[in-house]
Amino acid sequence: MTAALDIVATGMVTAVGLDAPSSCAALRARLDGFKETQYADDEGEWLLGSPVTMPRKWIGQKRMTHMLAAAISEICTAVPQARERTPMLLCLPEASRPGSPVQDASAFLRNVCAILEMAVDPRSRTISHGRPSGLVALEQARRLLAEGGTSAVIVAGVDSYLTPEAIGFYLANRRLLATNNPNGFIPGEAAAAVLCTHAGHGSGLRLHGLGLARENAYIYNEADEPLRGDGLTTAYRHALKEAGIEMNQLGFRISDLIGEQYWFKQTALASLRLVRGAHDFQDLWSPGESLGNIGAAAVPVMIGMAFAAARKGYAAGNPVLIEASEDSGACGAAIFAARAA
Repeated sequence: MTAALDIVATGMVTAVGLDAPSSCAALRARLDGFKETQYADDEGEWLLGSPVTMPRKWIGQKRMTHMLAAAISEICTAVPQARERTPMLLCLPEASRPGSPVQDASAFLRNVCAILEMAVDPRSRTISHGRPSGLVALEQARRLLAEGGTSAVIVAGVDSYLTPEAIGFYLANRRLLATNNPNGFIPGEAAAAVLCTHAGHGSGLRLHGLGLARENAYIYNEADEPLRGDGLTTAYRHALKEAGIEMNQLGFRISDLIGEQYWFKQTALASLRLVRGAHDFQDLWSPGESLGNIGAAAVPVMIGMAFAAARKGYAAGNPVLIEASEDSGACGAAIFAARAA
């Protein structure tokens, strides 16, 4: 049993802004937060990263806690009722990922609530699937809304690749953009949150379709199995079928592209396999152009981008498809349409 779902408020903490309005304005202007880090590549050159400028020099899990609390606080300021018995679905890095900045998910949830001075709702959960976590959270959010007992759900995500262990691992696996590797990503960090409510609660974005799938030819398995984009194509199909539209009826897409060729190929294949008939130009946006790889924060950030674009009238079309994938093949897509005020 599921229910329609509306997005009514957003919050962000990124390398280009410490709230959603400033972050979205910077993303729209194609500004970036890239700067030299304290980490060097194999040639001795400083690696680029996209760190958040924090008021204090917090590190590790404490840093992530304060970043996420700030993003959630922003939506609670916009909608004060969100502080009252609202389940939180926290999107976190993959549990097995080297150098994850969140080591204890349950303690992390409690600490975020403590900073916000909110009770831990027993329906709150942590979702540790990296970049697609927010899409899994949307599925869980609409189930919670359908079950009753709550009129809103907070979906929030936080992540950072700027840890010594993560840098060492991805550098060794030739995944980072470096002097001797143009096919890599820039490590970033961010936090973002969106407030989900029952459909019909005013202007904003409405979720019309959602699809989750898995790609067998994932990035570490591409040499053994040719990439056809089967996983993302399946996710697209499910989302489009639920929304009752065809691929050529999409206005634009927002993707979690992080800079490596693999992800561009996957997105292109999924689109080419499904688009039929004449259609207008479909723009493709990505927060990665400005923020690098922000992991589990990607989906809430992309929803925030679509929300701001719809509110301010600069969206590249309607509806919008938001997609995300992660290294072990999990992927998904969601279709949102803007609602008039």
